[in-house]
Order: sequence, then structure tokens, then C-alpha cells
Amino acid sequence: MAEFRITDTVDITDVVCPVTFVKAKVALEELEEGEILSIHMNDGEPVQNVPRSIKEEGHRVLKLIHNDDGTYDLIVQKTE
Repeated sequence: MAEFRITDTVDITDVVCPVTFVKAKVALEELEEGEILSIHMNDGEPVQNVPRSIKEEGHRVLKLIHNDDGTYDLIVQKTE
């Protein structure tokens, strides 16, 4: 399994859709091309919608990790 060097992390567990994607997008915009963002989010709509929206923006989803507490970490690489 490949390991990633996380550049930054954003926690969107305290917001609801569509603000979840907005916060993730803003965090990605602050990174340089090729850097990696970890997005900590809740199950449900965020897990369904945020990865899809990230891909539609042209970024690369590297991994979705299911945590023991029911949350997820989405690992994303910024592309131009």
C-alpha cells in the first residue's frame, strides 16, 4: 500500500452539504499542484458527494479511509 505525504488537513465534520464541498475546495485552492490534502468528513452525504465533486473539479482522489469512529478521511492530490 502506498503511503502519502499529507500537505494539509481540513475537517468538515462540523458542516453540512453543500458547504462540505465548499470548505474542501477552498482548502485545495490553497495548495500547490501535486500537494496532498486529507479531508476529514462524516458518513452519508459528504462521503457520497465530496469525492465525486473533487473528481469533477479535475483533482485526483487517492484513497478513502473509513475510520473506527464512523468518519472518513479522503486523501486528494491537487491537479491543475
